[in-house]
Amino acid sequence: MSSLPQLYQDLKRAFDARPTDLKKCGQLLAKLKVAVIENGLFPPRPEAKESDLIVARDILEIGAFWSIRSKDVPSFDRYFAQLQTFYTDYNAILPPSPREYPLRGLNLIRLLTQNRIADFHTTLEALPIDALHENPYIKHPVNLERWLMEGSYSKVWGAREEAPAEEYKFFVDSLIGTIRNEIASCEEAAYDSIPLKDAALLLFFTSRSDLMTFAQQRGWQISLVDEKIIFSRKGEEKAEIPKQKLILANLSYARELEQIV
Repeated sequence: MSSLPQLYQDLKRAFDARPTDLKKCGQLLAKLKVAVIENGLFPPRPEAKESDLIVARDILEIGAFWSIRSKDVPSFDRYFAQLQTFYTDYNAILPPSPREYPLRGLNLIRLLTQNRIADFHTTLEALPIDALHENPYIKHPVNLERWLMEGSYSKVWGAREEAPAEEYKFFVDSLIGTIRNEIASCEEAAYDSIPLKDAALLLFFTSRSDLMTFAQQRGWQISLVDEKIIFSRKGEEKAEIPKQKLILANLSYARELEQIV
């Protein structure tokens, strides 16, 4: 345990710095993960001290938040999976962590961004009922899921500013990206062209340059003279109904039926 306390203190200082020293946190976390395993704190040994288990849990929680701030979702998944041991198996032994529900809420939004709706509801069912209605970190993803199912995309957009923690905005931005692509696909199918200002409103863009970049990525034509976007419809073919052939075929069937009768 000789190096663990010092590394832990260094990690807390780097994480609490403003702005967070992400590079140093990553270096310290790599060392601390090894130290935690070597000291029998993950998986936790039955004889481990409560104070040491709290330190191990704290390190993993910082690692989960660091992952989101570093935009590393697979790393967040690994840290959160490791924390389940402390949140589930040791919840009666260790005092509650103030970071538990912020991280649980982040995990729920992650499931939404990956369209894992069944896993989202299964995870909700494992939480206390009062948390669903009273805990702001859980209410936020619950509301997001309801608005997504309703198609209330403007509410999802507004939820970004109502996020209970800064890290939540990372996943909300991912949801907005998915929503934009869905709306864009609908626009392409429904319209030949659309005014720039209407496109910005429908796609939740406040910056004209961001709209232009998005339009170029979608392969849309931009007419600055007419102030509109023209949708490309490559390979679209008009299906013509062979009316003459159908009429002749129906008359032929009718004559054959008449002869049979």
